[in-house]
Amino acid sequence: MSSNPSNTAEGTWFKSIKKSFVDVPVNRDNDNAISTTEFLEASESLATLFDVLGSVAFTPVKNDILGNVKKIRDRQLAAPALSEDLQTLVFNELKTKKHTAAEGLLWLVRGLDFTAQALRQNIASSKDELATSFRSAYTTTLKPHHSFMIKPIFSAAMSATPYRKDFYDKLGGGEDKVSHDLRLWLSALETQVGILKGFQSRKEAQW
Repeated sequence: MSSNPSNTAEGTWFKSIKKSFVDVPVNRDNDNAISTTEFLEASESLATLFDVLGSVAFTPVKNDILGNVKKIRDRQLAAPALSEDLQTLVFNELKTKKHTAAEGLLWLVRGLDFTAQALRQNIASSKDELATSFRSAYTTTLKPHHSFMIKPIFSAAMSATPYRKDFYDKLGGGEDKVSHDLRLWLSALETQVGILKGFQSRKEAQW
């Protein structure tokens, strides 16, 4: 990260979280294996972003992410030697004819993809309010997989997003101040989501 004070975000949400996706180890020499512990911690940290959004309407979104993290961590705790990275965890769980953690990871990746796409669209279009970006991202990520009972709950959350300026102020002093760290964090998140979506499309990772 640059040492230029103008390019860092002291006192922002990105500095307060336990783990950033920037700090999640990805082993390029081992089929892009993603470290389980750090990835789950980064996902839990991402869930606190919905607190920044400031509406109880986002509680189901946050709880969905945390619930899926728990499913994966439960498997990790049950078989730590077989769960050091996410891909190995899934393969070894599927060998037991179970898929609780694998399905949890599938839904977790969808939730992370939704968040990543919403934020990417928002910073790419400086005039869009968050509601526009989040609705668009929901349509292409989670909505196709949600039942008719779940869709209204998540749609309500999309309508409860704060104004753009208020959101970036809550992240830490405005859009200009958080832009550098947001882009670093978002790029790392998108890379890991892309790796996992590719992995989950493979026949041996399905059930």
